Order: sequence, then structure tokens, then C-alpha cells
Amino acid sequence: MPLSAEQQLALLAVSALEEDHESLGGILGEKLGRLCQARCCEEALCILRQGTVPVVICEQDLPDGDWKALLSATRRLRHAPLLIVCSRTADESLWAEVLNLGGWDVLAKPFDEREVMWSVSVAWKEWQRREEAPAEAPAAGAG
Repeated sequence: MPLSAEQQLALLAVSALEEDHESLGGILGEKLGRLCQARCCEEALCILRQGTVPVVICEQDLPDGDWKALLSATRRLRHAPLLIVCSRTADESLWAEVLNLGGWDVLAKPFDEREVMWSVSVAWKEWQRREEAPAEAPAAGAG
């Protein structure tokens, strides 16, 4: 389901593999808005520091690190994105690790269009909900 113009989002795909960028571009291109691309953690962090990106799809292993390094670095950003990990070897143990460490989801490759659309759409809505939520008030009696 396409988003309205005011809801167009920027999504960052992080992978050293051109086929990942082509596949995600074909799936998400016109449907969900701007799709940015990075080939490594360093490039991804440069993009993320320049502006707000709600959702990142990251290959499990990158030339200069992995999804865990990128997840850790994004936590220091003011508007931290939700991270979706993708892998040809996606299994229950990777999924459990991603969720336990604070990632959003795991996508198996080759990409399934419905799975990608669902995961990205739900992640974007959750990111938006978190951004709109009022800051937590200090606990009563603290101090």
C-alpha cells in the first residue's frame, strides 16, 4: 500500500552487493518513497548523520563491519532508525539475535516483495509512533 506524499519516507539500504540495491529498488522504488543506498557502515553513518532516516535495511555482513556495528552506532543518533537485517542465511538464530539486540526484523534473501513491504511498512509506522510519543516524565520521588 503506497504512502501519501506527506508520508514519503527515506529508507536506507546498506549492502556491498549491487543485486541487493537493485532488488530493493524494484520492490520499494515508487511504493514507499526515497531509497538511499550505502555500501558499508561508514557510508551509511554519513547518510544517517545528514538527515532523518526512519528505516535501515542492512546486509548481515559488510566490508567494514556488520549489522551489529551499525545498530550500535545508530543508537547514538537523535532520531535512531529501526534496523532490518537481511541475509541469505536468515534463520531462527539470526532472527532471535537481531531482536534480542534491538533490531527490528530479519529478511531472507532473495527478497520476497510482500515480506519486504510488510516489514518496512510496519517498521516505519513504529518509528513514527516512537517519534510522536511524548518524552517520558521523570519517575515520581526520584532525586
